[in-house]
Amino acid sequence: RVSYIWLRQLLLARFVDFWVFKCFSPPGSNTGIGKVTAVDLARRGARVVLACRSKERGEAALVDVKRESGSDNVVFMQLDLGSLTSVRTFAETFLKTEARLDILINNAGVYMQGRTADGLGMMFGVNHIGHFLLTHLLLERLKRCGPSRVVNVSSTAHNFGKIDFDCLNTHKALGLGTSFMEVLQVYSDSKLCNVLFTHELAKKLQGTDVTCYSLHPGAINTELARNTSSVLQMCLKPFTAFFFKNPVQGAQTTLHCALQEGLEPLSGRYFSNCTVRNVYAKAKDDAAAKKLWEFSERVCGLV
Repeated sequence: RVSYIWLRQLLLARFVDFWVFKCFSPPGSNTGIGKVTAVDLARRGARVVLACRSKERGEAALVDVKRESGSDNVVFMQLDLGSLTSVRTFAETFLKTEARLDILINNAGVYMQGRTADGLGMMFGVNHIGHFLLTHLLLERLKRCGPSRVVNVSSTAHNFGKIDFDCLNTHKALGLGTSFMEVLQVYSDSKLCNVLFTHELAKKLQGTDVTCYSLHPGAINTELARNTSSVLQMCLKPFTAFFFKNPVQGAQTTLHCALQEGLEPLSGRYFSNCTVRNVYAKAKDDAAAKKLWEFSERVCGLV
């Protein structure tokens, strides 16, 4: 096996898809912290699989990652987390062509209303369900390659989230509003899903060599808001330039959760600034996490 190079906290510097040591895959890896994460892992000698929705942008990112990392051991595979068919096709192809999966980083994220190809609310479908199904389909390979890790990129916005199961059952969406505050609420809800998913996944992984972590990367100056209005983007630009982390800084907690030695006892926990953090009761609610898991299984056709 390739020797692991553990990233120590003292060396750490300061959106859409997944990856690993020996075999990485970043969903959302064509821009922002996903791309930076892919470059860092490739530079460390990992085989990196870039999983991106856009073939054109994914292939362009492949060229960049190879050039910036100095590694040719990087490949691109198309993956649209807004399509359950695409997720299944990707997983099938990945399992046939890649022998190992040591770290799965679920990094993709969108900030927009709408519907996925399967009729789900866009942010629920991409930010949660796509990652849920992808993780499920790759879990046996992760177990076989253990010790291995699943890293779910969430956000501090989860603190403002709530899960409206009545809305999910009726509309397959976390919310239907289109105002600024309503869209922000749905995004926060989807990030709470990430934390609850990690909480429940850790329980189900007990007794295996797979651990999982969720995290807040920080306020990042990336393309996440590219689907918002041009006026809002213009207003935010000076603020993000001076007060937000850049993608390199923002990738550090992801890399910490993926590579830092000795995190296994903290499986299921939430990290920020490379440090484990306590969360509100709603983010570790056993009943809500179990209910979300069971609903997600039904949506994905797993039960």
